[in-house]
Amino acid sequence: MRGLIYFGIMFAAIAIVGVYQSWNVAFAILNLCLISGVMALGVNIQWGYAGLFNVGIMGFSALGGATAMLIATKPVGEAWSAGGVGVMLSGLIIAATVAIIIFVRRYLSGTLRVWITAGLIIAGYFTARLLFDPATDLIERVNPAQSGFLGGLGLPIILAWAVGGVIAAGAAWVVGKVALGLRSDYLAIATLGISEIIIAMLKNEDWLTRGVKNVAGLPRPVPYEVNLVQAPWFQQLAASWGGDVQNAASITVKLSYAGLILIVLAILMWLSERAIKSPWGRMMRAIRDNRDAASAMGKNVTARHLQVFILGSAVCGIAGAMLTTLDGQFTPTSYIPLRYTFLIWVMVILGGSGNNWGAVLGGFVIWFVWIQAEPVGLALMSGLTGFLPEGNVVREHMVEAAPHMRLFLMGLILLVVMRYAPRGLLPERR
Repeated sequence: MRGLIYFGIMFAAIAIVGVYQSWNVAFAILNLCLISGVMALGVNIQWGYAGLFNVGIMGFSALGGATAMLIATKPVGEAWSAGGVGVMLSGLIIAATVAIIIFVRRYLSGTLRVWITAGLIIAGYFTARLLFDPATDLIERVNPAQSGFLGGLGLPIILAWAVGGVIAAGAAWVVGKVALGLRSDYLAIATLGISEIIIAMLKNEDWLTRGVKNVAGLPRPVPYEVNLVQAPWFQQLAASWGGDVQNAASITVKLSYAGLILIVLAILMWLSERAIKSPWGRMMRAIRDNRDAASAMGKNVTARHLQVFILGSAVCGIAGAMLTTLDGQFTPTSYIPLRYTFLIWVMVILGGSGNNWGAVLGGFVIWFVWIQAEPVGLALMSGLTGFLPEGNVVREHMVEAAPHMRLFLMGLILLVVMRYAPRGLLPERR
């Protein structure tokens, strides 16, 4: 009942935005709240189930967003002709080097294995760079204002939502193999560093992602507003509603996105609830609460941590792919690990770590406050300083400081929750 009340309050707040601001803004906030709920759910799987402190959330989300771009954009034939062969050959050299290293390390031992491994790494790296660097230079010279990269597969972007989760899961497997043996604070530092490396690669590898030049105009899984406006049946439908056709088209598109995202969230929530209530979920909570006791009972703690780390990262990758789809463009510079990682963690803590519904609720609350803090703060400051004359220093300073209300509110919410509701709005059921 408490959960129903909280979600009812959230939807009522979104409806108030629709009435007093615009329904376009309200449904845009709803879509972002749904995606935030998906991302918070992924973090809750890692922290709430197993106690893994992952600060690399934005890296896995960025991988999901890059996957959406690579799935949906069409291949650039001229770029492939210029340097595609060189890039593919360098990739084959790297794969062959890894395979040989695995073979050598399996059958050799001691100092000889170390020296041979180091030699293979150096030789493979420089051999691959001999082909890779000239090829990427040629690719980036191909009409850099419009393309300058290889492009993608030209497939429906809706496929990227699943593929983005798979790519993020693969990256999580590699990261987990390296970092999950570390203590919680060192794990946080390692995942943050790896996240920064992933985002730096996406920003600088122009041949793959166009870097800071961005990739705009991604195809949609929903109709375009211009097509709806020109359709006679939609014109008649909008006229029957008594509303503006263009406004009705924009709202219809946002509702279509909301329906797709809600379906994905419902599937993930159903799977997460079944998992946490299963024997596997009870085992994960036992490992979280006392890993030494769980290990003494014969549980492979490291393997289970790797498992849950992969699952949570996959969900974050799905959220990243959905966010890129909603934006219609891939912008590597928009991934700011420290800022948005902090927001996602506040969502999980506010909602209630260990409770899937609580994580989704926290996603709704925090993103709604993050979006509405600036206009509400501006109106509040203007009202409080309305009695002061125009040009007054105090009035101008207060109005200019209004956009910073969101940062103040995030810190205040976190402090209040940690003091009065440390288990969150919807605590985990014991």
